[in-house]
Amino acid sequence: MSLRVALDERPEFYTNLDVIKGRVILGLNRSEQVGNIVVKLEGESTTALQVPNPYTIGEIVQRPPGPMPGPPGSVVSENHKILYKVQQVFPDEYHSSTSNPFGAFPLQPGEHTFPFQFKLPINNACSDPNAMAKIGGLGGVGGFGSGGGLFGMGGVRVMDGTKQLLFRHVTRTLPPSLTGYPMEAEIRYYIKVTVQRPGFLKENWRIQMGYKFLPIEPPRPPKTGQEVFARRPFTFRPRSPVPQTKKKSSFFSSKSDKNSQPDTPGASGSPSQNAAPAPSVEMSAWLPHPAVLTCNKAVPLRLIAKKLVDCAEQLTLVSFQMELIGITEVRTHNLFDNKINRWVIASSVDLNIPLTSKPDAAVGSEVTIPDSLWRDKPLPNTVAPSFVTCNLSRRYELELKLGVCWGKAKSGWISNHPQTIYLPLHFASIQVFSGITPPPALVEAARNHTAPGRATMSFPPRLPPRTNVAPAASSQSQNQNQQRPSLPQRPAADPLYPPQLQPGETAPPYDDAPPSYDEAVAENLSGPFDGLQSRPAYSGVTNEDAPSQMPAEKS
Repeated sequence: MSLRVALDERPEFYTNLDVIKGRVILGLNRSEQVGNIVVKLEGESTTALQVPNPYTIGEIVQRPPGPMPGPPGSVVSENHKILYKVQQVFPDEYHSSTSNPFGAFPLQPGEHTFPFQFKLPINNACSDPNAMAKIGGLGGVGGFGSGGGLFGMGGVRVMDGTKQLLFRHVTRTLPPSLTGYPMEAEIRYYIKVTVQRPGFLKENWRIQMGYKFLPIEPPRPPKTGQEVFARRPFTFRPRSPVPQTKKKSSFFSSKSDKNSQPDTPGASGSPSQNAAPAPSVEMSAWLPHPAVLTCNKAVPLRLIAKKLVDCAEQLTLVSFQMELIGITEVRTHNLFDNKINRWVIASSVDLNIPLTSKPDAAVGSEVTIPDSLWRDKPLPNTVAPSFVTCNLSRRYELELKLGVCWGKAKSGWISNHPQTIYLPLHFASIQVFSGITPPPALVEAARNHTAPGRATMSFPPRLPPRTNVAPAASSQSQNQNQQRPSLPQRPAADPLYPPQLQPGETAPPYDDAPPSYDEAVAENLSGPFDGLQSRPAYSGVTNEDAPSQMPAEKS
């Protein structure tokens, strides 16, 4: 027996609205009774953190808000099924038309091929309680797993979606594939095939194949011409005067020659008069507002040096380094942790770039640093776009380190040693987009979309004051005008699955705003790579077929 999955025209990664086409190839060397063959398209976001011990002696441990999710020292995990689609490829219409009392169909020896096809959605699936409640045969007729057999669907086990109702969810675009945090966090996408063989002593055949996923970018804000900046002024320390010694007199010099030697200027002048003026400069970095970077593209940075004091001394830029800082926020129940990654985008040393146009430049004059230092340095293909999902999120910061030098070292001059300072410039809020442009119809629908389900209150403009004709009637009308419309009633919750309340809450909060893209509109649209643009490089996962590095989930 051999079981494998072959994808048609498999790209480096898939994205939203892509159609995954493939075949399940089953090779048999003898006749087998097969109940059914099910293909699942799954994606999961898993996190695991250790419960701290708040009673550790000699250490200050911050107790998590709310009740402890487990005993101190234990590892708790949270698994969100962000993508879950099921398709039965066997039995087909031909085999289903024949009545078989045993629920199995014979397959003759040889190679059998079963095609399948999925379309990747826009948003995560775990935030839909109605869809999750139908998975596992609990949705009645028409739900996943509602067929015959012990587990539904003729004996093929499906996910119990009711477990997802116990977690907190957000409705967002599917996150990218992410690994690199073993035993703590990962986001994986894979295709799983199950061949169900009826019988108590027969084991089902299974195979799993992973794939990379990179989402489309959200609607870009319109260009406004505005910029955000990070600036830092600095004044160098004044240099000490040069110590000058008297000329040594020879043994044969006369006394009159000794008396006629003039005093050195350094002996009579004060140190403040002989000290060289200290230059001052302001370095500023500018990015378009809002600060959005694109995967596999260079940073649109402008670097400007501004002269602050009237000094003829020249300052030079001797080093430049740009780092992208990725902060991954991990959440498991009420435990939180941050993971920090750094990518060096550009780094140059031994530079000699002047920071003033000329020695006698006016105070306030500016010099733009040439962008050749970072213009040809795109973001590495290991940088994932910014995302937010139920238990994981990724945000970015940008940091520049500039080496500014005053003077140049010369042999024999002690007081002319150069002064070098390294100025940091920091952008605390940076967004990284994937660079995959969504279809124009989807962007237009997202911009014109009105958020349903939210309580919207609109008040008419106030009328000017009027003369009181009937005091009693006017007081009643004023009380009615002052009464604001109440919020709509909440839908009744299922008594079997009551809403989860946070500490201090007496009622569940209103649902979050709907996603940026509408699934109903995206259902009839083609993918972004249907002859419109090429796929960029992305390597967020080292090996998509490698086994999971997360701890086993306790049942």
